Amino acid sequence: MNVSDAYRGKTVLVTGHTGFKGSWLSEWLTLLGARVVGYSLDIPSTPSHFTALGLGERVAADVRGDVRSLDALQAVIDEHQPQFIFHLAAQPIVRRSFKEPHYTVETNLGGSLNVLEAVRRAERDCVVIMITTDKVYENEEWVHAYRENDRLGGHDLYSASKACAEIVISAYRRSFFERPAAQGGSRVAVASVRGGNVIGGGDWSENRIVPDAVRSLAHDQPIRVRNPRSTRPWQHVLDLLGGYLQLGAEIAHARAQGDEERLRELCSAFNFGPLLASNRTVGELVEEILKHWPGEWENLHEAHAEHEAGKLNLTIDKAVHMLGWRPRWSFEECVAETVAWYRGYYMQRNPSTEAVRRLTQEQILAYMGQQPDQHAAARTAAAHAAGGG
Repeated sequence: MNVSDAYRGKTVLVTGHTGFKGSWLSEWLTLLGARVVGYSLDIPSTPSHFTALGLGERVAADVRGDVRSLDALQAVIDEHQPQFIFHLAAQPIVRRSFKEPHYTVETNLGGSLNVLEAVRRAERDCVVIMITTDKVYENEEWVHAYRENDRLGGHDLYSASKACAEIVISAYRRSFFERPAAQGGSRVAVASVRGGNVIGGGDWSENRIVPDAVRSLAHDQPIRVRNPRSTRPWQHVLDLLGGYLQLGAEIAHARAQGDEERLRELCSAFNFGPLLASNRTVGELVEEILKHWPGEWENLHEAHAEHEAGKLNLTIDKAVHMLGWRPRWSFEECVAETVAWYRGYYMQRNPSTEAVRRLTQEQILAYMGQQPDQHAAARTAAAHAAGGG
């Protein structure tokens, strides 16, 4: 099905829209002609992809609020009545969860609970995509990949908070959202998505290898690598977000068609990860980065550092077979596109909003298999949606 048609003219609430993934998703939805309502506590980094894009002036509403506040979330949903919700707001850093465990659990578990409760109370048609993480699985350091029905768990508080959120999402779905609306049941459709380690331009988070590498290279310093042998399922942010958008569109289509069996299958958990060849070590990732931005790296392995998983892979069979989704960019392409974005940004001493927007939109259009001039209609729709907000 045509994903673009699913969102054109629709109101889409994105929690965490000021973050790395949230800003890319909001820009993509805006290009598709959606009316984007953003809800975030603050801008998480300096620089910021959200700020550099000038998204605050182009979305329909840029709301500052805490997902830990049910009343604030409820007010936004009641006011804007979104047809889609993508819940990304979170405390996303594993190392930070050791320093702020209570805040991490309150945000990741409590925030997810509040989104679900707010849409339950609203009693309106809504497709809700709850974003968790690939780290929700009880990591046994297996060689084989994790499936959606494998055991949940978490060594660190970040992973545990997201695993708990998955349990709550499942319980809400079975308690309140499974009964068809035609039988007096819910008008809400909920799915959860688990993604791998995403890379892409515009991420300036702390304690993430690509932003750390770019900051070092931009200042002609060696890249400091803590865990060069750790294996991760690296994928470009657009591959992951493309999975989110396709799942949301498929759910909306199944509901519009009254296909309850298909709807039950889709309202479940999905892994969105890369192909097996993209499961690489941190060291391999850094070496690939240096092919496009020459420099050096040094091994700073910390023998007594906080625990981080050594091996972590996902199987994506369910998404491939049920949605027809699969990653479009190889590991090498993901790294090349990511470094190209950052080099384009840092080549300019003070990059303009228009330049950053062009960098971002051109990569979205390239991922979609379109050239900028082919997407004029979507750009016009996006401008109209922003002006109408």
